[in-house]
Amino acid sequence: MSLTVYGLPTCDTCRKARNWLDRFGIAHTFVDYRAEPVPAATLKDWARQLGGWEALVNKSSTTWRNLLPQRKNPASDPEWTLLLKEYPALIRRPVVVDAEGAISVGFSDAAFKRRFGLGAS
Repeated sequence: MSLTVYGLPTCDTCRKARNWLDRFGIAHTFVDYRAEPVPAATLKDWARQLGGWEALVNKSSTTWRNLLPQRKNPASDPEWTLLLKEYPALIRRPVVVDAEGAISVGFSDAAFKRRFGLGAS
């Protein structure tokens, strides 16, 4: 299985997810999306798969709280992608993408066990 984990190297949740994948022997590639920005078309596809931009953006983050009020209401896909290109820390993390392009965001032991078919242990 080809798996790509997008996130930030200093993010605790990203570290936990990567450690979990290592522990269960699931090969993956890590992409720091500050160093390697995600293309706008990919961001749009992620938002579509998740059911909208709201599911992709972490509105409880310090970055979101510090945005100017007028930046918090993007009205179109181009406005959302511009915001996320400018502030990649707004993207929920980690974003995990498999070889077929299916994605998930965030990390929990139970959710990863379900996603990777490992059941309860």
